[in-house]
Amino acid sequence: MSMKLYVGGLPYSSTEKELEDLFATHGTVTSVTIIKDRDSGQSKGFGFIEMSEDDAAQAAIKALDGYELGGRKLNVNQARERDDKGPRTGGGYRDSR
Repeated sequence: MSMKLYVGGLPYSSTEKELEDLFATHGTVTSVTIIKDRDSGQSKGFGFIEMSEDDAAQAAIKALDGYELGGRKLNVNQARERDDKGPRTGGGYRDSR
């Protein structure tokens, strides 16, 4: 089963190919996404890596969390699902009695 990883602390000059090569030393990388500002196209300094095997992803976390890349220390951990519910508006819970 695949695992998605969060990678923070990326140098703004990092490329998806560079990350793929770095993480591929620990297993098969199925996707790489560096998050960019929609207006400027500049990297926001974080991204996501998906690896095909949980064991490979755990090995990458262990080896690369704290790894120095381009003068910055990477923060690597398992990505968590984002809560897209947003702020609640309106009356909330209402008892129908």
